[in-house]
Amino acid sequence: MNQPKTKLLLLSIIAVLLIAVFMLIKVSSVNWEYVMPRRATKILAICLTGGCIAFSSMVFQTITNNRILTPSILGLDSLYLFIQTFVVFFFGSQSLTMLNSNVNFLLSVGLMIIFSVALYYLFFRKGSQNILLLLLIGIILGSFFSSLSSFMQMLIDPNEFLIVQDKMFASFNSVNTDILTICIVIIAAVALYVSRYSKFFDVMSLGKEQAINLGIDYDRVVRNMLVVVAILVSVSTALVGPITFLGLLVVNLAREFLKTYKHSQLIAASILLSIIALVGGLLIVERVFTFSTTISVIINFVGGVYFIYLLLKERRAW
Repeated sequence: MNQPKTKLLLLSIIAVLLIAVFMLIKVSSVNWEYVMPRRATKILAICLTGGCIAFSSMVFQTITNNRILTPSILGLDSLYLFIQTFVVFFFGSQSLTMLNSNVNFLLSVGLMIIFSVALYYLFFRKGSQNILLLLLIGIILGSFFSSLSSFMQMLIDPNEFLIVQDKMFASFNSVNTDILTICIVIIAAVALYVSRYSKFFDVMSLGKEQAINLGIDYDRVVRNMLVVVAILVSVSTALVGPITFLGLLVVNLAREFLKTYKHSQLIAASILLSIIALVGGLLIVERVFTFSTTISVIINFVGGVYFIYLLLKERRAW
């Protein structure tokens, strides 16, 4: 049997076992009708979020040809937090946007997608194809949104700041099933659209010049995939909140674990590792720390340490 396929089977077994443990732990005949639907909703949210983050990070690293970049560099996480802070600052925590999770979700996703598409069109309209300049603009705007959010958070009422603070960290405890339905529809449409471009990913990982020489319309594929990445990151962030280092962590672990160039296998491994990390992290938060911390804190800590390791590794390679 092909070694990468064996490793994918192993990851699938680990993911299924973790999901089974999460679903069945401390379930009895008395509480299963109450517990099981809520845990199933969490697992579905984890699969959607993990899939979006893993796929978007893998594609983003492929089109940027850089293993230490993630879509968060475009500033979407900072924009999401700015939207939540802006609504509370100007309209109060009791406004319709904050009370109605569907409205909040659609507003957040819509504004983040509009921001990404506007940034992309304003930049590429002049004919420049330097994606690194686009990333630099994303970093600057992300810092700008983060600074505005911090400024407004210093001025709002402390009680309303608690509402904003809940939005700073990813949470799977209060996922709306209506939102999950919307996410499934969006992700299914995106997956159908991406299927026509997936065959180009292996060649694009060779670099722009090699991909063009092999007959790929590189600039068009990059532009379309940037929009896809923006949509997926927007959906995952608006669904549960920002998880900055998850994509960096699972994508690089998938590359190290499989040792292959095939994106079909790398994407599958990244999604499985993302689900394993989220389910495992949720088990640790609920059973070990008893909700005294959040899953994003654990993942960002591990991902941050791994990011430093990657930087030191790249430095030694130079």
